[in-house]
Amino acid sequence: MTLEQTLKQSTAAIFKEEFGADVPLDSVTLNITKKEHEGDYTIVVFSLTKISKQSPEQTAELLGNKLKEKSGIVAKYNVIKGFLNLSLTDAYWLNRLKEISENKAYGTFAANHKKVVLEYCGPNTNKPLHIGHVRNMLLGFSMSEILKAAGYDVTKVNIYNDRGINISKSMVAYLRYGNNSTPQSTGIKGDHFVGDWYVKFNEVSKEELKNIPNAPADHDEAQKLTPIFKEAQEMLLKWEAHDAETVALWKKMNGWVYEGFKQTFNLLGADFQKDYFESETYLLGKDIVEEGLQKNVFKKRPDGAVIVDLTPDGLDEKVLLRSDGTSVYITQDLATAQLRHEDFNMEKMIYVVANEQDYHFKVLKLALQKLGKKWADGIYHLSYALVESPTGRFKSREGKTADADDLISEVLRIAEEKTKELGKIEGFTEVEANTLYKTIGLGALKYFVLRVNPYKKIIFNPEESIDFHGHTGPFIQYTHARIKAILRKGAITDLAGFKNLPSLGDVERELIIHLSEYENTVYAAAEKYDPSEIANYVYSLAKLYNKFYHEFPILNAATEDEKKFRVALSNETGVTLKKAMKLLGIEVPEKM
Repeated sequence: MTLEQTLKQSTAAIFKEEFGADVPLDSVTLNITKKEHEGDYTIVVFSLTKISKQSPEQTAELLGNKLKEKSGIVAKYNVIKGFLNLSLTDAYWLNRLKEISENKAYGTFAANHKKVVLEYCGPNTNKPLHIGHVRNMLLGFSMSEILKAAGYDVTKVNIYNDRGINISKSMVAYLRYGNNSTPQSTGIKGDHFVGDWYVKFNEVSKEELKNIPNAPADHDEAQKLTPIFKEAQEMLLKWEAHDAETVALWKKMNGWVYEGFKQTFNLLGADFQKDYFESETYLLGKDIVEEGLQKNVFKKRPDGAVIVDLTPDGLDEKVLLRSDGTSVYITQDLATAQLRHEDFNMEKMIYVVANEQDYHFKVLKLALQKLGKKWADGIYHLSYALVESPTGRFKSREGKTADADDLISEVLRIAEEKTKELGKIEGFTEVEANTLYKTIGLGALKYFVLRVNPYKKIIFNPEESIDFHGHTGPFIQYTHARIKAILRKGAITDLAGFKNLPSLGDVERELIIHLSEYENTVYAAAEKYDPSEIANYVYSLAKLYNKFYHEFPILNAATEDEKKFRVALSNETGVTLKKAMKLLGIEVPEKM
């Protein structure tokens, strides 16, 4: 039974005994006591005054006195208006630490047998991954790990936008100017190699526009008049007609991109159990649209376009199929959702996609629900805001968005530079040092992104992310390394002899309380779809441990019992730091 359950049940039992009333456990509000007040946990008694018929202060006094008398775990209490602040006994907290340390699965919930499909990344195959994909991948990977820890059966999937006019643009530019070059012959990473031809296409189209009089002001519309764009249109038609030569080129260039993506995925730790491809799903959605027409859920307009009317739901009419019978994005997403249900029969389907697609996913969910697909109730859009970089920080291949690889390279460079400056590689071999730079750099990047609630915009600054004393990944990593150094020297991790301990210090108590909140934090992060719950928890834990480290002698404690206890407390803090950081996809070093 958890502490929360114990205190709530004890409260209910006291009210039953005192007032003959049944108190629903969910009506008892229990919080961690605010730092400005004395106590470990606080019971809010305002709702209980309806039963006691007494003032909030009188009700809290009665409850506090009875809990101290009967619970066996309340040492003292204080009342501030309708808030009952409880201080639990040292014996309770020492026993709690022992329970946590003996439970190797602490922070991991039993399987709930609920299946989740989580889609993340979703790149186009005509250009490299960019800074937005970095946030997407870090969110997607971390959220999948958190859901696994919360007991869900998670399958990570990716969808490649691997067809269409933009893919054809890269192909046309390569055919015109590529001279049979390859990523291998040029030494350029595959996705960057293909992306360069997409950039080349746009450069050529701008030049060709200079020769077209009275071109529309809108660039996209004007570009359609250029010879190179018309070539791209012809190539797309050839691809859709399964022209062998065109399909062969498409496969070759996409293959280069996938190889490039794979290198970035491996570096960031992103992985997928199944890949979906727009080229395989874009036509399948038409069957679902036909199903909607048969059920009179979708309607055909006089111009032949098929729409779903969402005005009763506060939205508008959404086109699902153009008047010429061609698909739009929502068409293929309807198909992909159906395919995933058939593949996995999941309870939840989570899409990690930027907030510019908020409307799109509202439409997708509503359209599927109107078709009577009950599984659509489990669709959730994990929407996130933009990532921006300080002006001029990173090279951009299109002058708009920083490439993911450039961002990662910059972070790794700064990590190496700062680590050397601070002398944190003393006694390291060259291989060990290089591994540490990578661990610190990637940890800095991941933590800086994941510490922010997904709905909030991020301005990413590499120097700020690699600070060994701030709200950063390296600070937490250094704390873990500090603990491991203590354990190597102390070599004591058992909990024997605690009966002879003097009373717990305030920081020692705080540290145990914070460790006991880890399980609740994992659950909250899963419920809120928010890795920042874990990130901010683990920072608070590291900060608290450093306060403990500076205030209490550990290996030089006054007694052997105190030494054993403080080493054991350090050990459990290190274990929890490592578990929490793993949920964020971040490694923690053994030494630095």
